[in-house]
Amino acid sequence: MKKSKLLSLLGLTATSALVLAACGGDGDTTDTGSQDSGSSEEQVLNLIESAELPNMDSAKTTDTVSGTVLNNVNEGLYRQNPENKLELGMAAEEPEVSEDGLTFTFKIKEDAVWSNGDPVTANDFVFAWQRLVTPETAAEYSYMIDGVVKNASAILTGEMEPSELGAKAVDDKTLEVQLETAKPYFKDLLTLPMFLPQNEAFVTEQGGDYATNSDTVLYNGPFVLDEWDGTGLSWVLNKNEEYWDTEAVALDTINVDVVKETSTAINLYDTGAVDRITLSGEYVQTKQGDPELKTQPTSSVFYFKFNQERDGEETALANENIRKAIAMAFDKQAFADTVLQNGSIPANGLVPAELAADPASGDDFRAQSGDLLTYNVEEAQKYFEEGLNELGVDSLTLEILGDDTENAKKSLEFMQAQLTSNLPGLEINLRNVPFKIRLDADTNQDYDIEMAGWGADYADPINFLELFHSENGNNKSSYANPEYDALVESAQTNVSDLEGRWEDMLEAEKILMETGGIAPIYQRAYSVLEKDYLKDLTSHLTGAEYSYKWASIEGKE
Repeated sequence: MKKSKLLSLLGLTATSALVLAACGGDGDTTDTGSQDSGSSEEQVLNLIESAELPNMDSAKTTDTVSGTVLNNVNEGLYRQNPENKLELGMAAEEPEVSEDGLTFTFKIKEDAVWSNGDPVTANDFVFAWQRLVTPETAAEYSYMIDGVVKNASAILTGEMEPSELGAKAVDDKTLEVQLETAKPYFKDLLTLPMFLPQNEAFVTEQGGDYATNSDTVLYNGPFVLDEWDGTGLSWVLNKNEEYWDTEAVALDTINVDVVKETSTAINLYDTGAVDRITLSGEYVQTKQGDPELKTQPTSSVFYFKFNQERDGEETALANENIRKAIAMAFDKQAFADTVLQNGSIPANGLVPAELAADPASGDDFRAQSGDLLTYNVEEAQKYFEEGLNELGVDSLTLEILGDDTENAKKSLEFMQAQLTSNLPGLEINLRNVPFKIRLDADTNQDYDIEMAGWGADYADPINFLELFHSENGNNKSSYANPEYDALVESAQTNVSDLEGRWEDMLEAEKILMETGGIAPIYQRAYSVLEKDYLKDLTSHLTGAEYSYKWASIEGKE
């Protein structure tokens, strides 16, 4: 989990990704059966990540690293299978749905248990969701349930009590969920971290220590997390023998180490110490022709966030002309070609290509919306001069915040050179920090410009567009536009007129770009090296980036 799913600029992913062309997928359930590795080989997978694991509280997690680990050690009512279709997780069968489409009744698997032996119950979902909407939890991802489950909005604003949420345990194994309005992507949401169950007795017992290390979390998924102290640069996933579908899991152990330098990662890969790595920049060129080099498309879009308010004071970036000047003053194609070199493409809007299709024509949203905010130095300089005049200054010094990986540093250096060269009078300082610190800076709006990214939770443009609604918990930039808010709100609630909803989203994206709300940079693709003995490590275009459940080691010498 896409800030909420604030992305690092160099991340671990998996191999096969299929695009969900329709909004929310089709919700089909697929039985993948059991898996046998077919050999007595040691089923140990060695991987690297580019950022620390900052959080394991599914109600509070805000990043892709945590989201992917949670996807593999816990399980909601559904999960995504290798074909990126929904399959039953904790749900024993497809739910009964009321005639008006607003009440879903789920049965929980009888053989589903937590890693401490407790049965997974309907109350585990009720407790977790009530905790998500409790204002004191301060869950940044709570907006995902806002307007979805009945009464969530009123609870989040303090008008109702968490106990009044439209989710109740009819009995230990029966969960009833009432929706505020029909949502075409409701089932897709149920795969995401904030909708995962939590064991009430365990969470209460742990108190403030809950989810601070691998011993203070319970697991109900394919793996359990071990050897994570809450801050370290490594962790281990071990097969969960209590998992209801453990026969489908081939891997016994997954070792993960944080490595931020691509050169170090290549050395580890070449010596066989790790089985899969992500490449960037010139390193991709050195591996051209290698049969283990693969390209993986993603739904992740990276952009500059402009912080309009800092420490209670309006910043220079509250000026629309300054924002638009910066957004148009860097060469995106050159950045993709010379810095990334991994198949990533320039982005001239917020919503990624190949995510969702027009319900009437079937046309891709990105193709319909077009190129909205493009590289144009002449226009950028005009906007910058107007902005400086409006601010009453003749120069401006700003700082760009980014990660401390090798690729992130090179990215910010490229942007610094472009912006200062193309906008005379602009000075750019750089601040590269560890991923977790960037998340904290974003949360506290302690930045000028941030290089951030978002990967889709589900296949609908609203998942991107809602980020910059003025009251969205992930906004963290003080961007506010009443017309934009109204369009987003309409798209969130209008499911009776799908064509009208689509037009609202197209118009909303145009307003965000026309006002320089953000500066889109690129849609990410990965260049990866993967050992040929690693099989079926599954990636997802939406939600968690990858799943280990079906992965195996076969034919390793």
